[in-house]
Amino acid sequence: MSKGQNSGGLMSSAGLVRYFDAEDRNAIRVDPKTIVALGTLFGIGILVLNALAF
Repeated sequence: MSKGQNSGGLMSSAGLVRYFDAEDRNAIRVDPKTIVALGTLFGIGILVLNALAF
């Protein structure tokens, strides 16, 4: 491979990185701690319902 050729590795994903880094004003913003807390509560709720079902 010559020096002038691009292997397509990192440069091919550069557009996606810019796309996902862009912030949208209309996007819903949720704190990551909230997502973890809701997931934990949901899991505990499933365990409680399974325990009550005998």
